[in-house]
Amino acid sequence: MGDLRDDVEGRAAIAPLLDGLGEGDRRRVIEACIRRRFRRGQALFHEGDPGESLHFLTSGFVVVQVTTPFGEIATINVMGAPDTVGELALLDRYGRRSASVVAITPVKTLALDRGAFDLLRTEHPVVERMLVTILSVHVRRLSDRLTEALYVPAETRVFLRLADLFRVFGGGRTETAIPVTQADLAAMAGTTRPTVNRALQAAQSAGAILLGRGRIEVVEPNVLEELAASPTHSWS
Repeated sequence: MGDLRDDVEGRAAIAPLLDGLGEGDRRRVIEACIRRRFRRGQALFHEGDPGESLHFLTSGFVVVQVTTPFGEIATINVMGAPDTVGELALLDRYGRRSASVVAITPVKTLALDRGAFDLLRTEHPVVERMLVTILSVHVRRLSDRLTEALYVPAETRVFLRLADLFRVFGGGRTETAIPVTQADLAAMAGTTRPTVNRALQAAQSAGAILLGRGRIEVVEPNVLEELAASPTHSWS
């Protein structure tokens, strides 16, 4: 019964990622995957590891972390189901992981290794469309972040990342707690902790969030979206 329930949950979770495939090809992809479970704090993989598999996130949340030139660990993204991590492993046979991915809650994935994917696309070439779709989503995401870094004020980037995190953790529910530190948020927004602190204080004054120890609670998502949409802010 547990396996059946997991299979149904897995199909539902990754369905948006397999949107370009027919039902038969979707089933083949899922059947080629290995179900994996990770406890809170466990790494799905480490920066520098050989790239061996793609993970479809079917439940839970992970952080993506990189080592800075100064040897510090920086969080660059927080992700949850449905999404993927490690997709480049299916392209580069000798590649190494460019980041670590660590579970911040219990996490379930469907892992597809390179050998299984190569067999799938040989027997069913349309399956390659899945990887193209996944990569295109991630390229658009990176392109948006680059544009923001070049043209969007740092304070606005903080609000944008908060809005992203609200969608990841809250799924549209108000009073959603976001368990990230100011250092994490600074790394994700590409700015400094003092700038993040000023932006958070402004968001709290506007009634968008409540600040607590080690977490940020979004209480008025519409106000947060308005702050994120505003090109300039005035600081008192």
